[in-house]
Amino acid sequence: MRGLRASLPFARAFLISSYEAYRKAGYSKKFFEAHREELTLHMAAKQAFDELGVKKIPKVKELNAEYAELLSGKKAAYAEYRKLRDEAQELTIARTNIESLYEAERKETEHRDRERSH
Repeated sequence: MRGLRASLPFARAFLISSYEAYRKAGYSKKFFEAHREELTLHMAAKQAFDELGVKKIPKVKELNAEYAELLSGKKAAYAEYRKLRDEAQELTIARTNIESLYEAERKETEHRDRERSH
C-alpha cells in the first residue's frame, strides 16, 4: 500500500504529461499508437471521474489527508469494537458459568429428592 501511495504522484504526473503531449501533437494517431497504454489509462480515469460527477480531480495531498482521517476513524472504531467484543466474551463466560451452577444445583436437588424418596 505504501509503495502504491508513494508512486501515485509520479503516475499521475506521467499520465497527465503524456496526455498533454498528445494534445500538443494535435491528437496525432501516430502519437496515440506509440503511447496507447498511458493515454487509455488517462481516458479511463477521466471517464470514471466524469461518471462520478467529479469536476476537479482531487490532489494527492487531499486524498492522503482524507485517507489519514479515515484511517484514524477506523482505528478508533476498532478499539471500541475490541472493547465491546471482550465485554461480550466476558458476559458469555459468565452466562455459561451461571448455567453450569444452576445445572449442578438442579442435579444435586434431584439427587437429594431421589434419596429422600427411597
